[in-house]
Amino acid sequence: MNHQVDQFLLKTKRWRPELDLLRSILLESELVEELKWKQPCYTLNGKNVILLGGFNEFCVISFLKGVLMKDPVHLLTAQGENTNTWRVIKFTDVSEIIKLESTLKEYIAAAIQIEKEGVKVAVKETEADPLPRELLELFAESHDFQKAFTSLSPGRQRGYLLYFNAPKQSKTRTSRIEQYRKRILNGKGFHDCVCGQSKKMPSCDGSHKYITK
Repeated sequence: MNHQVDQFLLKTKRWRPELDLLRSILLESELVEELKWKQPCYTLNGKNVILLGGFNEFCVISFLKGVLMKDPVHLLTAQGENTNTWRVIKFTDVSEIIKLESTLKEYIAAAIQIEKEGVKVAVKETEADPLPRELLELFAESHDFQKAFTSLSPGRQRGYLLYFNAPKQSKTRTSRIEQYRKRILNGKGFHDCVCGQSKKMPSCDGSHKYITK
């Protein structure tokens, strides 16, 4: 058990019983519990395998290479239309987790085995995925900026890339990148509140302002 995860759960306003139960199931595995991107993260030899998280309408257990997993009972879903590799199982009640506990353990074991075998996900590149030329130019000027961006979680990087790549004009893309440059250097995602939580996360009460600088 990781003390930082203890503190995270103490501050969780919604889905606490569900997240506690999912955590207890994960702790029975050989995965190491850590706190990354302000979420409970479960790793194998330093590699991220599973995340826990809560949203307004449900909580999730996220399998970072879920696209490679077999899903005989059709539990796994993509979190969003731009999610290529992650797959999640959504829950809204403790009873749902209890009912699926044995199946969840099988899915967790499968995720661990995939990581042990070193299987890589062949990510299909989309038009929104490439790094825009304007961003690469700024990386060349500032190693710190490049390091800050590449240190963001894949989801946070994609959130920015979708936004940066949208304009047709180069000057607009440059303006957007400069607008969010300080935010990236501070390790915040496109949708993060100043408190560090996603605006979609129930742990943020919505009283904070969202900043771009």
